[in-house]
Amino acid sequence: MPAERRFGMDHEHYDWSPLNARGILRWPENARVALCVIVNLEHMEWSPPQDSYTSPLAGGLGARSFPDYARFSHREYGHRVGIFRVLDALEAHGIKPTVAMDALTAENYPYLVDHCLKRGCEIIGHGISVSRMITSDMSEEAEREYIQQSVEAIKRFTGEAPAGWLGPEYGESSRTPQLLAQAGIRYVCDWANDEQPYALKVPQGQLFALPMMLELDDTHALWNRRVTINRYREMLKEGFDTLYQDGEHNGRVLVLNLHPWLIGQPFRIRHLEEALGYIMRRRGVWAAAGKEIVDWYQHNLPAA
Repeated sequence: MPAERRFGMDHEHYDWSPLNARGILRWPENARVALCVIVNLEHMEWSPPQDSYTSPLAGGLGARSFPDYARFSHREYGHRVGIFRVLDALEAHGIKPTVAMDALTAENYPYLVDHCLKRGCEIIGHGISVSRMITSDMSEEAEREYIQQSVEAIKRFTGEAPAGWLGPEYGESSRTPQLLAQAGIRYVCDWANDEQPYALKVPQGQLFALPMMLELDDTHALWNRRVTINRYREMLKEGFDTLYQDGEHNGRVLVLNLHPWLIGQPFRIRHLEEALGYIMRRRGVWAAAGKEIVDWYQHNLPAA
């Protein structure tokens, strides 16, 4: 069901729903905010296929002549060092991570797959690699195969099909939600338009959006917008404060997207730890994996 263009809200993926006209959403134990932290494990290929698309906003050093060792090794820092630092920070604050893992990471880094599983992480689909973003230039057949390859890689190396999906660089075509639902995906994190989960319209299966707080994505803030790490720490705290205040009357969700090659650097991690400590010291915060949040929402839909 590709999106139909029209005046107003010009697509059919979901119904428009102003938050102040909805029923009251209550999280477990009447928490005000459901916190989901997504940690990206994404492989940057040395030689991606010629017909693939890499977003210029993917983060890290800009492309230079091959072989660009500085660029590739900068990104690989996350797989070798940063991931452990970030997972340690989350564990110290009682936060169960949701790891967005692409197919090439699952296939080529079995140690990381096992490590994430042993630490109780939920692992969700994240495409094939950060070098191959979904775009509308792909045919439906090519996109379907792309999604299936990603889902099968996660299932093969973790033993369980992923319930969730985060596209590389939030990339989608007009048909992506429908193809994700057909592949058995139950929630998608690419949409950044709300502070509560919501249902997407799909002809087969069932799909929910777990909206990302895009402006608090560490790559978007620290790398693309050049926000200083001190200011980023305060943005996390200030954003949470507003959601916490609003969540007293109607529950909110805060979905943070983190990249170990960036936030896992030794001079940045303490700022993340401070912000997480600030959030988790407040009563009424439910830190959960993406699947847990979507399951709760699905079975406790607020009456309009």
